[in-house]
Amino acid sequence: MIGARVVQKVSSTRGFAKVAPHVIPALDRAVHRLTRGKVLLSAQMLPGVVLTSTGARSGLARRTPLACMPEEEGRTWILIGSNFGRDGHPAWTANLLAHPEAQVSWKGADIPVTATLLTGEERAAVWKTALAFWPPYATYQARVEREIRLFRIARR
Repeated sequence: MIGARVVQKVSSTRGFAKVAPHVIPALDRAVHRLTRGKVLLSAQMLPGVVLTSTGARSGLARRTPLACMPEEEGRTWILIGSNFGRDGHPAWTANLLAHPEAQVSWKGADIPVTATLLTGEERAAVWKTALAFWPPYATYQARVEREIRLFRIARR
């Protein structure tokens, strides 16, 4: 699909990494709220969830629209802490490390989940699948010195 290739190419640029984190989540949150959880704009290209996690420092609920890689027909999902290829782990990853019990909005349903940070061989296998799923993740990883965090979230 040509549209997907264009989006992948654009999303791999440094300009996209500077602008997208400020624009895409705000649009996603607004549309998600207006459609009562039924629509995420970014999910028109990649599957997406809205993660509600507990702030690692604040203890407050934090809602974050995220691309995801569904597994097991929507029983588990992979969340990729790419941060659009920017330095530093995204805040939601610290939230899940501190408080792994969270909630996702998936196709209009609110689902309680538990997050597990993937490491070692399991992470390597999932990373390979993630690169096939969305090739720009390779560009994001090459741009940063940190290892991009991968989480599996599973229904509680």
